[in-house]
Amino acid sequence: MSYRRRITKAFLNAKKLVLTEKSKFILFSDCHRGSGGFADDFIHNKQIYLQALDYYFHEGYTYIELGDGDELWENSFTSIFKANKEVYMLFKKFHDEQRLHFIWGNHDMSYKEKENIVKNYDYYFDEEEKKEFMKDVSFSEAIKLESKEGKSILLLHGHQADWFNYKCWKVSRFLVKVLWKPLQVVGVKDPTSPAKNFKSLIKVEEKIAEWIKENNGQMLITGHTHRPRFPLPGQLPYFNDGSCVHPNCITGIEITNNQITLVKWGNVYDEERQNKIKRNALEGPRKLNEYYKKYGGC
Repeated sequence: MSYRRRITKAFLNAKKLVLTEKSKFILFSDCHRGSGGFADDFIHNKQIYLQALDYYFHEGYTYIELGDGDELWENSFTSIFKANKEVYMLFKKFHDEQRLHFIWGNHDMSYKEKENIVKNYDYYFDEEEKKEFMKDVSFSEAIKLESKEGKSILLLHGHQADWFNYKCWKVSRFLVKVLWKPLQVVGVKDPTSPAKNFKSLIKVEEKIAEWIKENNGQMLITGHTHRPRFPLPGQLPYFNDGSCVHPNCITGIEITNNQITLVKWGNVYDEERQNKIKRNALEGPRKLNEYYKKYGGC
């Protein structure tokens, strides 16, 4: 199956969420939550992420994760949960209010299978006591935000445009776990990852851009490459929320009041040289209609 057919299939089968002026969505991806060991890229930004997550919960946002949330290529979920229990307890608050949706990426592609979701998310153990966790938590390949006017925004991880990491993800998982993870200690990068291989990154972006052109300029937001994208109105409506493993910061995309904004949360120093975590708008806000005008929805 070609990347065109993979993306189209995801589009046609996408879970639908209503998009109105009152909607408040925060999109993050590529957290790569690990076990807290030497190869865990998320651990450095954990406190930044927790503060951002807490803010979005209390501000009434719906959390959507665009894949590669759990780093299942390198770790068991048990070890990930143990190292990040505060994160998952916050997720549970979103879930209990029906404000939580996950999309699976290549690093957590095992969530294609319902049994793996049930195994990891239905229950957890608290001091050996089994407790209900997030039963029936939402995992899907793609999500479509749809307005009453018929306009839509497609959300997916983006590895549909990356043949090796979509079709051969189990091979990639083996290579990362057995070979590249130990080599991370000395700075050797994983060549299978578009986030660490510029040529691969460009190819993925070119394929996604081509699909958008061939599909009436369908507005699309992905992760996968870890490279934030925020086009100007009139340009191809291809966005990327970046990742949560940038050095000392995380990036994401907010959709609220029918506007879209690329945001960064990171460490900053105030006038008294005290370290604080703050949110900054990198791009936007821009009205969604500015991206619908030229291209329209599919």
